Amino acid sequence: MEFRELTDQQWQFIKQFIPPPSKRGRPPIDARRVLNGILYVLVTGCRWGEMPRRYCHPTTAWRRLKKYQRLGVWQKILEGLLDVGYKLGKVKLDLVGVDSTTIKSQKGVR
Repeated sequence: MEFRELTDQQWQFIKQFIPPPSKRGRPPIDARRVLNGILYVLVTGCRWGEMPRRYCHPTTAWRRLKKYQRLGVWQKILEGLLDVGYKLGKVKLDLVGVDSTTIKSQKGVR
């Protein structure tokens, strides 16, 4: 799958949800670069070690992914996108489907 980095418009929207960098420790790496690295791995399906170094060190990206999960950043981005989608009329609940099908597996059956 082809990966495209965040556009300026996308970044302007997303950056409001990104927490400010810590004032302790090493100087922070640009959040947009790190986010592009995270998205690169998630979109392409590559291993963290195969992420291009132009974004950041793979460990940095992985740690930031986990930090954003812990802080609820991904959920906030999703909610913000949904809010914009509702306002623009691009998201409609009448077009949503939920499938809760489950299939019970019998032990020992192949």
